[in-house]
Amino acid sequence: MPRQVFLFDRPSRFVAGTVGQPGDRTFYLQAADAAGRVVSVALEKAQVQVLADRMNELLDEIASRPNTVVPPDAEVDDLEPLTAPVDEEFRVAAMGLAWDGDAQAVVVEAVAAGDEPVEEDVILSDSDEGPDALRVTITPAAARAFVVRARRVVAAGRPACPLCSLPLDPAGHVCPRQNGYRR
Repeated sequence: MPRQVFLFDRPSRFVAGTVGQPGDRTFYLQAADAAGRVVSVALEKAQVQVLADRMNELLDEIASRPNTVVPPDAEVDDLEPLTAPVDEEFRVAAMGLAWDGDAQAVVVEAVAAGDEPVEEDVILSDSDEGPDALRVTITPAAARAFVVRARRVVAAGRPACPLCSLPLDPAGHVCPRQNGYRR
C-alpha cells in the first residue's frame, strides 16, 4: 500500500492540543485548511515539548541570518480547543523539522509508527514508500505562535511535587523523597 502524506501548505490552523483530563490526556497535532479538511495525529507529551523547543531554536537560528525576517516573539492568538471530532489518523513515531529557504517557511513532518523503526531518510522525503505522514509548511509567525501554544498545552497538566518533581494527582502521590509517605 502506498504511503499517504497529508500535505498542508500554509494551513489556516496548525496547533498542539489535548483531549482528556490532566493525568489522562492524549496529545495531538492538528492541521486544518480553509476548505474544512482537518487532520489530527496523536503523539506523546514529550514529543510536543521537544517539537516546540526545536522549532524555537530553529527560528532563533534563522533570525540571525541576513535577509530573513523572523518575528522575535508571538502572542497565542488561538486558544480554541481542537476541532471536533478529533479522529486520530495515526500515532507519531518520528518527527522532522526543516527550514525551506525558498518559501521562507518552516516545514514540520510527523511520521506514523509502523512495524519497523522509522528510517531517518524517510522523514521529509517525497518517497512513495514508507509510513504515513503529516507534512505542514507554516510561516515563521505561525511557527512562533505554535511554540507559545504548545508550551502552554504542556504546562497545563498536573502540578509537580515540590520535592520529587513527579506529577501530583488530586489525591496526592506517594513521594519517593518522603520514603513512601503520602504528600
